[in-house]
Amino acid sequence: MVAFPLYYVLIFFLLGIIIGSVVTWTLMRGKSTNVPSDLVRKEVLETVQQQANSLKEDLHFAEQEIRTLSKEHAIAQTELRLLQEKMDSQSEEIGRLQIQSKLEFEQTANKLLEEKSQRFTQHNREQIDALLYPLREKIKDFETGIEQRFLEETKQRTTLQQEIQHLRELNVQLSQDANNLVNALKGDNKFQGDWGEFRLEVLLEKSGLIRELHYRIQPSFRDEEGAQKRPDFVINLPEGKHLIIDSKVSLAAYERFFNCENDTDRQVYLLQHIDSLRRHIRDLSSKNYQQLYQINTPDYLLLFIPIEPAFNLANQHAPQLFLEALEQNIILVTSSTLLATMRTVAFIWKQERQKRNVLEIARQSGLLYDKFVGFVDDLKLIGQRLDDANTAYQSALNKLKDASRYGDTLIGRAEKIKELGAKTSKSLPEEWLETNENSESKITPIH
Repeated sequence: MVAFPLYYVLIFFLLGIIIGSVVTWTLMRGKSTNVPSDLVRKEVLETVQQQANSLKEDLHFAEQEIRTLSKEHAIAQTELRLLQEKMDSQSEEIGRLQIQSKLEFEQTANKLLEEKSQRFTQHNREQIDALLYPLREKIKDFETGIEQRFLEETKQRTTLQQEIQHLRELNVQLSQDANNLVNALKGDNKFQGDWGEFRLEVLLEKSGLIRELHYRIQPSFRDEEGAQKRPDFVINLPEGKHLIIDSKVSLAAYERFFNCENDTDRQVYLLQHIDSLRRHIRDLSSKNYQQLYQINTPDYLLLFIPIEPAFNLANQHAPQLFLEALEQNIILVTSSTLLATMRTVAFIWKQERQKRNVLEIARQSGLLYDKFVGFVDDLKLIGQRLDDANTAYQSALNKLKDASRYGDTLIGRAEKIKELGAKTSKSLPEEWLETNENSESKITPIH
């Protein structure tokens, strides 16, 4: 059964009212004017016929309009269905793009963050290693030097008494050796000289001096006239200064003095022994070693007498002998006095070495402090860069969350896509979502 639309019923209802009104009006007119009923009926029929024809035309036009509207309605329904299908497809595409964009964003962000972190970590590690390695080495060397010097000082303090006792025993041994060798050194002046130089070198070594570092044996020099000069020993002192020691042995007259039983002859041999020492003094003074321009030495030269009893004998009977030597810029020394002098020289070198160590420690400390200041500055720079990185992170985060309206933020726009029907399997954290009552109204999705 065909269901008539509402406007069809309205049309027929109006048509019935119009026809009834015309018939009633005609009948009333006929009665009032006494017109014949046939004429009235004819007139009524004509009028009704005209009205019916007019209504047919209107009905035909209405039917055409209805068919046109029906077609347009069908087309609109089809377009609406296609539009709904297209929107569903677009929603799926938006959801897929959203997921893909999110994945790509996360991958890109993670990749950039990882690359930045690796480069930043590697760069910082290299900078810190470059700063800390020399600093660590300097500190290690500094600690090693301090420990070594402390151990040396401790060892020297603990062995000082042993050294003093050793020196006493050495003096006794040297005196005994000198007395024992008197008989073995008779008559051979060359052998006597070599033996004296040997005793002098042993004494220097026992004093703690090192050959070629603290002293040299018979170095060659040239005076102003070009003549060669070879002092027995040249002692090096700090600040480029020197001491010259020459060894002289007088045993011939000394040996005869002790072996002679005649007092008169003994007196003669004693004078010969004293004269022998005077000749050694004059001979050494005439060499003028202190005038050599290659040597920075005091005006006095040291004349070493290895046999201390021989010197004591001469000094006992000729007390002025020491002063005579001083007048010629010669200082007479024996094993005991020279040993004390050379120990003093060794102590001076020790003090000089400690002085240099102190200066080096001060210099290294200054360098260490400068390095430490540079390290602190680099740490401050690293802190500033970390602050800059945190600022950049906050700026990026603000771009996601902050705007004049919630709907203008990236998070707000992403949520709008989700509200439009995008298919999602995850949600943003609640703390990232704005719940402000003044936030932009949500878009109602089309159902």
